[in-house]
Amino acid sequence: MTTRHKNPPLLGYADRLSARPGETIAFKVSSASPKPFAARLVRSISADPNPAGQGIVEEDASPYFPAQTFASVERPFYAGSYSIARSGVAAAKGADLSLSVKIWPTLRSDRRQTILNIDTLDLRLDTEGAVALAFGAQTISTGRPLSLRQWHLIEARLEKGTWTLRQTPLGPAQAAPVEVQEDALASLSLSGTPVIAAKWEDGRAGQHFNGKIEAPTLVADAQPLCAWDFGKQISSTTAEATAGPDLDLVNYPTRAVTSAGWDGAEMNWTHKPDHYAAIHFHEDDIYDFGWDTDFTFTLPEDMASGAYVMRLSCDGHEDAIPFFVCPPLGKPSADLCVLIPTFTYTIYGNHARPDFDPSWQKKFADWDAYPHNPAAYPHYGLSTYNNHSDGSGICHASHRRPLFNLRPGYVTFGNTDCSGLRHFQADSHLLSWLHAKGIAYDVITDHALHADGGAALRDYKAVTTTTHPEYHTAQTLDALRDYRDAGGHLAYLGGNGFYWRIAVHPENDSLLEIRRAEDGIRAWAAEPGEYYNAFDGTYGGLWRRNGRAPQALVGIGFAAQGEFFGDPYRRVCTDLAYEWVFEGIEGEIIGDFGFSGHGAAGFELDHMDYRLGTPEHTVLLARSVTRENGFMLVPEEQLTHLTNLTGGPAQDALHADMIWAEYPQGGTVFATGSITFCGSLPWNNFDNSVSRLFQNVLTKLLA
Repeated sequence: MTTRHKNPPLLGYADRLSARPGETIAFKVSSASPKPFAARLVRSISADPNPAGQGIVEEDASPYFPAQTFASVERPFYAGSYSIARSGVAAAKGADLSLSVKIWPTLRSDRRQTILNIDTLDLRLDTEGAVALAFGAQTISTGRPLSLRQWHLIEARLEKGTWTLRQTPLGPAQAAPVEVQEDALASLSLSGTPVIAAKWEDGRAGQHFNGKIEAPTLVADAQPLCAWDFGKQISSTTAEATAGPDLDLVNYPTRAVTSAGWDGAEMNWTHKPDHYAAIHFHEDDIYDFGWDTDFTFTLPEDMASGAYVMRLSCDGHEDAIPFFVCPPLGKPSADLCVLIPTFTYTIYGNHARPDFDPSWQKKFADWDAYPHNPAAYPHYGLSTYNNHSDGSGICHASHRRPLFNLRPGYVTFGNTDCSGLRHFQADSHLLSWLHAKGIAYDVITDHALHADGGAALRDYKAVTTTTHPEYHTAQTLDALRDYRDAGGHLAYLGGNGFYWRIAVHPENDSLLEIRRAEDGIRAWAAEPGEYYNAFDGTYGGLWRRNGRAPQALVGIGFAAQGEFFGDPYRRVCTDLAYEWVFEGIEGEIIGDFGFSGHGAAGFELDHMDYRLGTPEHTVLLARSVTRENGFMLVPEEQLTHLTNLTGGPAQDALHADMIWAEYPQGGTVFATGSITFCGSLPWNNFDNSVSRLFQNVLTKLLA
């Protein structure tokens, strides 16, 4: 049964999330209307649609890009990973044929799932899950469904006019092999382009296979016609042939996965690639829609750094595509740099939350918020916080597709009585505060930081994060550390930051990889033996497990998670040397309000830990007044049901620590330890204790 999904009538994406003046961004748009669509450029100040606050605030940016119209084209997209040979193969009519392949199926389906296809030859799983072979008008089947998540050797032979089809369980399986024979109905020739994990029909791939495939081989008259070793070039989108043509991988199936011979003796695929000689294909893999470009925008040399939105409209429908303008490298236009976490935006891209409810749509309409939710459009590709249809975790992410939750006005938590924002929309609370206070700033994305390293930050007096800089590469962490250690001033205004290690694909820097290894707050767990990134061979999972706990960079690290609510801080520092932090603030309680959970210290909280790298001279300025039973320890903080890493009761770690730390070369760190901190900045028209405190700190950093 094929499910037909309804698509938004107007939707687009850009080929890059950030650029510098002189560089070009390509916009790709699908419009179902026969009328042209219009595009206009605005600068994003506030992306929070909550009418209790500022609402959406944008400035006209038409001097950089005059409003224009373009012809509407409705563009298709096709999910499902597979590999296709770069050239065809052929066997003579009447030739003896021998096929073999190892498979690890993961999904029962009401449709066929092709393992290997060449023209009319189709080795597949039938709708019952049994191995079947079609060649011309003939189909034979073993009639016995394969066990899921178990390795099997599949063999098919055509000898002297007789087909033999055999499936053999591998490993500790108890089931016996199954073999069937059938006379060939006709003597046929074989000629076509090999396709692995899908069937090629009508100019596109279909019948996608779900599971791992290893060592597909086809022999004709005792001569290898085509064969592939998936244990070679694991970081590549090419599968090298040992006979016949190489394969190109489409829609980025997962590599560096355990194969049939893996025995646990080696966990790092770079040390024993023959134990990782498989590829995991999925029917819902899709990371680059590959749409044609409708228009481009070359950033003018005088374009101000900041967050921008290309707004599209057509026939009563709208869409909005954000992107970020970084200044020319080494030529800052302000003393302050705001680090925009586009890696985190991409990793969360199209996160379909399990708590989404269609009843939220009324709130979205009342607020004039963004109307579409990824949970209603799973065919656009979900996030790494979701699972594939076969239950395996999604470990790849890309922005080269429409990302519904990367839109101004998108609301993550529709069942709250606050703004309910995360990521780009929540980060705009900081940007709107900077505009309200008249503080000049540049933006640098972590994508640019990864590419340019410390040169991207070197000339700024201060660098601040936004609410949730969770995903990082070694390059971005190195750049931030080096900036701090060279005397730079770093503000960390979030929670659960610098947490997961990711890898950037060596052939496509828009594609990211995450392996959720060992522990941590995880939406899914990586399979045993699959903790090392395919893209670069590094150990995945938490940066803490890679010897780089967040405390070593910013003095605090993730400790506690709760629901989307916030509590206030209580001032604990009475040292007169730090009175400047609290100047103009009355009382001990700070931030018992806000658009994110109604409190400045909420949702995900970071705390100090000297064993993990918090400097001994760190000053604890304030600590959250955390409600009872509102938060839980993250797994890496808990040892047993009775003990945790602090050595004391769990409650001792369930708090956000606001700190100040000074480093030997004059660098400093100010950190808040809470995702919801920035949500309090715009409260009461930016006139409140949290706003005053951060203005005091920023004045010090920029002095």
